[in-house]
Amino acid sequence: MRPCRTRPAASRGRCPVPFPRRLPGSGRTAPTFAILPAFLAILLTPVLAWAEESCGCGDAAEAVAVVIPPVYAVLPFVLLLLAIAVLPLAAPHFWERNRNKALVAAVVSLPILAYYLASDVPRLLETLEDYVGFIALLWSLYTISGGIVLRGNLTARPGTNTAFLAVGAVLANVFGTTGASMLLIRPMLRTNQDRAHKTHTFVFFIFIVSNIAGSLTPLGDPPLYMGFLKGIPFTWTLGLWPEWLLMNALLLGLYYVWDRRAFAREAPEDVARDIADNQPVGIDGWVNVGLIVGVLATIVVSGQVGLNGFVRDGIMVGLGLASLALTPKANHVANGFTFNAIVEVGVLFLGIFITMVPALVLLQYRGGELGVTRPWQYFWAAGGLSSFLDNTPTYLTFLALAQGSTGVTRAVDLLASADGGAILRAISLGAVFMGANTYIGNGPNFMVKAIAEEKGPTRVAMPSFGGYMLYSAAILIPLFVLVSVVFFVLGA
Repeated sequence: MRPCRTRPAASRGRCPVPFPRRLPGSGRTAPTFAILPAFLAILLTPVLAWAEESCGCGDAAEAVAVVIPPVYAVLPFVLLLLAIAVLPLAAPHFWERNRNKALVAAVVSLPILAYYLASDVPRLLETLEDYVGFIALLWSLYTISGGIVLRGNLTARPGTNTAFLAVGAVLANVFGTTGASMLLIRPMLRTNQDRAHKTHTFVFFIFIVSNIAGSLTPLGDPPLYMGFLKGIPFTWTLGLWPEWLLMNALLLGLYYVWDRRAFAREAPEDVARDIADNQPVGIDGWVNVGLIVGVLATIVVSGQVGLNGFVRDGIMVGLGLASLALTPKANHVANGFTFNAIVEVGVLFLGIFITMVPALVLLQYRGGELGVTRPWQYFWAAGGLSSFLDNTPTYLTFLALAQGSTGVTRAVDLLASADGGAILRAISLGAVFMGANTYIGNGPNFMVKAIAEEKGPTRVAMPSFGGYMLYSAAILIPLFVLVSVVFFVLGA
């Protein structure tokens, strides 16, 4: 390998952009925006002014020049993730509009976009192809699951609630954590509407259905699907069943004990009303179950026969469109179905995918210098970031780090390298499991919180951001310590 050399930087310039001093729809100045002018000024410094490194990478016979950006090239990526984490809490009125989310994502990602259009178009196109595959899967699962209505109102006994969560733990691997959460949250709310002590139920719902359950298939959680798009075999994630089984069994057992104690404190009149409101469960929209199977079959077949990515994505989008055409409007009304949530995911993740390219390149070719080498270190590092940043870019970031530290160029080659398989397990489990640590760790978390807090007879007083973290620190962190010791220390 030839030593890297530094090329001179271009001349610098600034392009200040005005930003509204008041919240849209508000008559008052928002002090939380004090950081945003500086935020935008930094981002709009032309990226072409960055110093670059060029190195020969690969075997001597196949050495290619790779342009490696400096460390501060990851600043837009970090700032976008921080904006996603902070703005929903600091400026909720501004952030609630998807147009404003798109504005922030566009401003942040434009410098990176301009840079790669000028210097490395193939890498940019590869990233955009990954994004198309990612959003096609999410959109199809979200759309199809929105046409399935679970009707009924069961008696909210501890066994019933535990069974609900156990069913969600399985469905999350077919419908995805987002689809399973949207499918089950309203029936779960109806079932528990007469209970006074029920907040813990929906905290555990987020733990299990919205996060930890979705670790067995690439359909389960977006990080694992991105691994599939990077070449990880579809069936590889089935090998994570020991960790999946241990975590879900412990959480379900703990929930059952907790809910029994809570149920014992319910007033007799509330229990009697709950029994009187009992209605059998029914399912409307069976055609959508078949369409979900179609999405699953498309993913499996694409991995087996090497189906072109755009063909695969087109089939999944077609299945989603078929759901819209075949689903009665009443089903969507009953589910409160809109495209707002998936539009939010789409605009934000387009920015994330673009801005994370420099981080991925740096980690792939300089990752070995960070000293993260052991599987348990990857588990906690990937999981720790997934707790506060979205777990999909976190997974991809540490996947690139693993490739850099082990000296492989393709993600799938990790499975054949020393410790590579264990490292990939650790990254996958850390990203999926620890997305449950906060409301912002995974997309469905905030969706579930928002639906649970909607006004009406099913409303639940959900914990605050810090209150939720007290639950996760007390319940999840000890279980994660157990997983890391059993599977990555003793099992190494």
